[in-house]
Amino acid sequence: MQTAGKSLKQRAIRTLVRQAHHPRGVVGRAVGWMFAHRPSNRQRNLWVVSLLDVQPTDRVLEIGFGPGVAIAELAARATRGHVFGIDHSQVMVRQAARRNAAAVRARRVHLTHASVERLPGFGDPLDAILAVNSVGFWPDPVERLRELRRLLRPAGRIALVSQPRCPGAARDTTARAAQELQDLLTEAGFAPLRVEILELDPPVACVLARNPSGTPS
Repeated sequence: MQTAGKSLKQRAIRTLVRQAHHPRGVVGRAVGWMFAHRPSNRQRNLWVVSLLDVQPTDRVLEIGFGPGVAIAELAARATRGHVFGIDHSQVMVRQAARRNAAAVRARRVHLTHASVERLPGFGDPLDAILAVNSVGFWPDPVERLRELRRLLRPAGRIALVSQPRCPGAARDTTARAAQELQDLLTEAGFAPLRVEILELDPPVACVLARNPSGTPS
């Protein structure tokens, strides 16, 4: 019985991990609701948006916006700009669209069902880009970051965020994740870099960088 219970728990954990990566169906909707209402998730998203220093006329992109909590905060700051979001989950697109319905109707928020390896067009250069707990799922993340750098204006900002969710995650896990993000950004040509830490359990790392002059090769 103990072995069966452990196996059931492991299967449940694997299901939740898959749903966190790509929410689908009824379970996906429940995962989205949890992401939107868990206090630590909301705190994390509001914190990183504050670090991006979004200005009223900014054009901002979030990759993997989930239920749209950070999108709402970005829209509250970019009051005369535009907020774009892509997510590869239709469930999350619908949830985020409902959460940001007024801004979507006003054409200040534009949400698209798309993946980071097949980016839609965004028109003029972007001022800032945000990705929370999604870079680890990207195919060839350095190439993806180079593509994103091409979309940013010179001196445009990017924020990559990691809050490790693996069993036993602690401060050293976050430190390793932060270093991995720094290495990816450096290889993609971003500079300078800085790291901020939010003291949650486990801690959250936000690596911020800018697009220097010139375009990626």
